[in-house]
This record gives sequence, C-alpha cells and structure tokens, in this order.
Amino acid sequence: MNRFFLHLVVSLCLGIASVNAQNYSTHQVKKGETVEALAKRYYVTPFDIYSLNPDAKKGLKPNTILIIPVSKAKKPKVTEVKELQGFKKHKVKRKETLYSISKLYNVDIEDIKKHNTFLYANNLRKGDKLQIPVFKITKVEAAVVENQTYIVKPKEGKWRIAYKFGITVAELEALNPNIGETLKEGQQINVPNIAEAEEKEVDEKYSYYKVLPKEGFYRLKLKLGVEQETLETLNPELAESGLKAGMILKIPFSETNGILSENLTLVDLTRSINDYNTKHIALMLPFRLNRVEFDSIAETKKSIENDPYLDASLDFYSGVLMAVDSLKKLGVSLKLDVYDTKRQTTAVSRILVDNDFENVDVVIGPLTSTNFDIVAKALKPYNVPVISPIGTNLKLHDNVFQTRPSDAMLKTRIVNYVKSDSLLKNIVILADSKNMQTANALKREFNAATIVYSRKNKEGKDEYFLTRDDIEEALKPGKNVVFLETQNESFISGATSILAALNMRVNPEEPTTEKVEIKLVTTGFNAAFEGDEVNNMHLSKLQFTFATSSKSISDDDNAFVKSYRKAYNISPDKRVIKGFDLTMDIVLRLVTSQDLFLSANDAPLTAYVENKFAYKKKLFGGYYNDAVYLVKYDNLKIVEVTQ
Repeated sequence: MNRFFLHLVVSLCLGIASVNAQNYSTHQVKKGETVEALAKRYYVTPFDIYSLNPDAKKGLKPNTILIIPVSKAKKPKVTEVKELQGFKKHKVKRKETLYSISKLYNVDIEDIKKHNTFLYANNLRKGDKLQIPVFKITKVEAAVVENQTYIVKPKEGKWRIAYKFGITVAELEALNPNIGETLKEGQQINVPNIAEAEEKEVDEKYSYYKVLPKEGFYRLKLKLGVEQETLETLNPELAESGLKAGMILKIPFSETNGILSENLTLVDLTRSINDYNTKHIALMLPFRLNRVEFDSIAETKKSIENDPYLDASLDFYSGVLMAVDSLKKLGVSLKLDVYDTKRQTTAVSRILVDNDFENVDVVIGPLTSTNFDIVAKALKPYNVPVISPIGTNLKLHDNVFQTRPSDAMLKTRIVNYVKSDSLLKNIVILADSKNMQTANALKREFNAATIVYSRKNKEGKDEYFLTRDDIEEALKPGKNVVFLETQNESFISGATSILAALNMRVNPEEPTTEKVEIKLVTTGFNAAFEGDEVNNMHLSKLQFTFATSSKSISDDDNAFVKSYRKAYNISPDKRVIKGFDLTMDIVLRLVTSQDLFLSANDAPLTAYVENKFAYKKKLFGGYYNDAVYLVKYDNLKIVEVTQ
C-alpha cells in the first residue's frame, strides 16, 4: 500500500513538472474572484482558463487551484518613478566601495555620485562622508490594450487573420460585430494584442483546416488522414488548448481537405490592363474536320450532329471568338492560332513538331486528358502555360492550369455547408446500389445519419425506387437534410415527389408536433437531376442545394447573351460560355500581371458570366481552380447561396 501511495505521489509530482514545462502556472482562488477578472490579470482569455479548468464553468470556489497558461499577450510596461525624500549620512569604512554602499542602501552608484560630486574626480577613500539619497519609489504600470487595430492585407480572409492571431473565426467576429461577410483590403479590424513574435504566417506549402463542432482527433484522422502527433507538431498550441470548434489548423497539403472558401476579394481585371503588347494564344480542339462532309449544307449539319466532339468544339470555339472580340474592344491585341487535334495522339504530336510553341504565351486545350498531357509535357521545358478547359483528374505539371474544380472539391463544399448548419437535427442519405461508396463516406462524416437504399427485385437488382414509408421512417420532426445520391432519373423523380409531399406537412393525429422540414442536397449533381421526369417544382420546394463549377444564368438581359444571340441567332449553352469566360480570364491575367503564374497571386478571384477562377498551386506541381459555387433551386430558378 505504501508503495502505491509513493507511486501516486511521484506521478503527481511528474504531472506538476510536466505542467510547468508546458508554460503553465497555478492560481489559488480567493473569495469573490471571477474567471473574467483572472483572465485580465494573467492576460489570457476566459476560454483559455475554461479549456484547462472545465469545472470553472460551474463557478469558482475559494481555495480551488486553477491552471493558468502563460500569456502570449504583450505584457504591460512597468516604469519606476523616483522621488527624492532626503538624505542619510554615511562615513566610509575600510574596504567599502561604491558598489557595496549602493547595495547597502539599494541606490544606484550614479545617484550617489550625483549627490557627492567630488567622487567624479576622486576615488572613494576611508573616512569620506557621503550623503546617501533616500527615494520614494513608485511603480507605474502602463495600461495594456486588450485588442489592437489591424489593417487587412490583400488576399486575407477571416480564417487567415484568425490563424495569424491564434483565435477562431467566431472569436474574430465577436471582436468585430460589424465585420461583414467579406473582408476588404485596407479594412480596419480588432485583433488580440499579442506579441509580434507570437503571430503566425500562412505558409502556402500547407493546407489549412477549420475544426468543426464535435470533431476530435479520431474524426480528423478519418477525415484528413492525419495522425494526432502530426497535427500537434504542425500546431504546437494544441498541446496546451486541445481541439476547439472554429480553430484553424495547419495540415499537410491537400487539394480537398483545406479551407476552400477564403472570402477572397473579387477582382475586375478589365480595370487593370497595363500590357498592350500582342499576346499569342494557341487553341487546340478536336474538330475532326477530316470526318466532315462539306458537299452540302445538309451533309455538313449531319456531320456536326453526329459528332459530339465537333459539336462541343464548335460551341467552345464560338465562345472564344466572342471573347477575342470583347478583348479587342478593350484595346488588347491578340494572335490566335487554332489547331485541330482530331482527337488523335499522332495528330497532336505532329502539331507540336510542325509548329513553334516556344514563344506562345498560352495554350488552351486539348480537351482529352491523354492529348492534354502530351502537350503539357512537351511545353514544360519552355514554361508555356497549358490550360485545361474540362479536365478534373489531370497530372498537374508545373505549367498546367486545371480550370474545372475537381469532383472531390464539390463534395467537400456541400458536406461542409451541411455541417455549418447549427439548426440541423437529422441527416438522411438516399442512395442506389451504384452509390454505396458515396453513402458510406457520408455516413463517416455524419455518424448519426440514416442510410436508405433503393428497393431491389427478387434477383437482387436495383429497381431505383423507394416507398413513402421507407423515407418517412427516417425523417424526424424539425430540420432534416436529405442527401440524394444517384444518377438515375426515375429514382430522383420518385424520391423528390415523396419528399416534397412530406415537407412541412402537419400530422393530423399530432397537430402540435413540430413539422418535418426537409432540405434536399447532393454531393454529385448530374444530368439526371435535369431530366424530363424530374419536377422542378419539387426541387424548388425542397430548396435543392448542390455545389457546381459554374452557375446558371437565366437573365435574358445579360450583355453576353444578347451579343451572342445577335451574332449566332441562338442562345449560348454552357460550353459556349465556358469558352468565353476562360479566354477572357486567361488573356486578362496575361495583360495585368507579369505572367500567368504570378497572376494566381495578383488576381486571387475573378468571375465572368457563369464561371469564376481562383487558382492555387499544388505543392509539387501546377495550378488548380478551387472556386466553387453553391447554388439552390428557388422559385423555379437556380440561385447562388450566400453564406
């Protein structure tokens, strides 16, 4: 038993030593003291004290011992004010020195000399009679301001500043009640008054992650694939504070797990043109003109209708031409070379051999990933940027720009949107057998979620339907978010019809019970959601929300739509608009920055008719666009969701 107590005492001592080693102190609570008062006294926040002393939330009891972290805040400057009160007489004894006398009376040597001026010319001798000044010393502590003013720099969003000053985004917003949704360059805001050496800078070699409510190290390991030890190494403050919702963590570089939305300032590049030298653009598309019958208009039309690559290429090309015309009106001079890749690797290789691309400013295309990779590799030694209009799983060479956000980014965007809903009560996942992997991944994100799979026939094949009871049993009173994961139009039609009927329905048997409110979302928006069988009224009633790389325009008064109709007598589709938006962005970046690579920093976010662009560089590789729209069906229109 004695050995047990000895072991316990040693452990306790080691624990205290560990606390001291981690820059903590202790405080014994006195009667009447509050956490707020102690936080001010030790220059920490109440949250810092609560995080180390959870029981303090119930109130402070006298004689309780609190663990107090050593503050990172600027300490008050203490100055001493000396007021002369009189003198003491002192007769110098043998072996006494000015140093020993100054220590005896606790005065400075200079103060002794000042009042015994003969000492400036003579050494101290035995028998000298001295006047020792007597001071009244008052310590004056300069007031320390808890917060300081900070000027927002270019590209800085809320999370960057929160990370820099070691607080959460919510705490930053609490310091600035009128901060607004988006920060502007030059805006003045309040931040903690910490020492400059304690400020942290965002390192672009890493990604950054905002901790969500109830996320612990185990959840982060599953989600980010990062061990607790790695997180604590990259974020030393975790050893002191632990994880807390809203804090910003530095994590190993990731295209999908980082903070995707930074509240970047939208830049209008048309107002910053400074280079009017001719820019040389090469466009590579699979027209496959060798397959087109030109004998008659009817045959030509038939060739276009029967060849999806030619159809897509012509749409995109017409958008490029509209952009070229718009850029010329802005005074930008362009040389545009157009190449037919024929969707053949041999044709692409021949184009590269027969033409000089060393001095081309930028290449747009090819469309297919194999041909695109051939061009990117060939032009990498010349540092010529190669732009992918549609690819999402490309090999990002140093000279590659992937303009379409990856599917993983879209999924992450909608999952984080759902997680940010503080009023959410229930998650339901409706999926078919082809989307079991997606459903299971969502279940890992939302542990309490209910998965409902579509019904199967006797042979075990998916019949792509659910009954009303299947869905109703999974719903709960209050707010429900339903993920619908499928590429089957009939499944979408049936499920949305049932959900729309159940949404906000009053139970006649229990009229006082809270209504079932349903919001429909998906991590994989696809053509089936736009099929003829799907009722848009149902989607609107369910506020159907999804992430997308481009928003839809329904405004017939849009200037680009009007111009395109005037030129071609038809309305532009998404491929046309992508050709226009991409070309406008690439060329405007060229004529407003030193080169396209630097423009990723100079112009953090740009937007045009339907597409927006915010490029980030992969740690070892090229650039990818992480600008994602969050949209929803509302009154039969697709509108952008503002958060």
